[in-house]
Amino acid sequence: MNKVIKRLLTFFIGTPLVLAIVFCDYLNHLPLQIVLGIFAVLGANEFYTMLSKKGYVLFTREIVLIGTALLPFSCYIFILSGLSLDITPWLYIAIIVLFMGFECFTAKTFENSVQKIAYSGLTLFYTGFLITFISRMTLLPDSKFVISLFLIFVFMCDSFAWFFGILFGKSTRGFVAASPNKSLVGFIGGIAGSIGCGFLFKYLFPDVFTLSNVRLLILGLITSISAIIGDLIESVFKRSCEVKDSGNLIPGRGGILDSIDSVVIAAPIFYIGYNFLF
Repeated sequence: MNKVIKRLLTFFIGTPLVLAIVFCDYLNHLPLQIVLGIFAVLGANEFYTMLSKKGYVLFTREIVLIGTALLPFSCYIFILSGLSLDITPWLYIAIIVLFMGFECFTAKTFENSVQKIAYSGLTLFYTGFLITFISRMTLLPDSKFVISLFLIFVFMCDSFAWFFGILFGKSTRGFVAASPNKSLVGFIGGIAGSIGCGFLFKYLFPDVFTLSNVRLLILGLITSISAIIGDLIESVFKRSCEVKDSGNLIPGRGGILDSIDSVVIAAPIFYIGYNFLF
């Protein structure tokens, strides 16, 4: 099947499915929390494989995946328990310190110690810690609408960037070495389309989103730019590891990381911006 058709089918089937999961807010969005945990572990597994193929040294796969899983899982437990989510970054720091201590007391040679700690910590941060900001969104008022707005910003930025890039962006490609096929026209179209869909969402739910148009514009702008950076940084990781895709689980897109790269980078920016602007 043509990759374009696969991508379109994934978008038109996957997006409503994801939004349906978001709107199921039982037990602080239990279905969404489960999906986040699964994606964190699968993403960590893909990232681990990418780094390992390049020859980078990490702790054992089991240790890294367990450490990654602890972050979204613990974040959800903190939510259910009514504890402060400020504990989540403390937990991340504690896991990194445990990695350091484990290396101190178990390693016999130390030529790869910096790599082990650095790349294992990066895996936890990229695939485990950043995704917890979506869990944090479940505590915001009207959380299902807020999370939907966030996902609409990200998904529409990605889709409009692809659409405008394919149709009008050939002459503006190659200005970013990390992803030469991406175009300036695509980026501009993605940002504009993302913000436009955000305004449409506000129009559909005016009682929920009472923020001013200027604040919504700012929120859409910083979120869509972050989503673009998320897409590009994963391209940087893949080029550094000399792989084309992070995996092959998602038809037309590649692996889990290829599908959530924009989401994980944009999530903390949206969360911070939403709290600041509101």
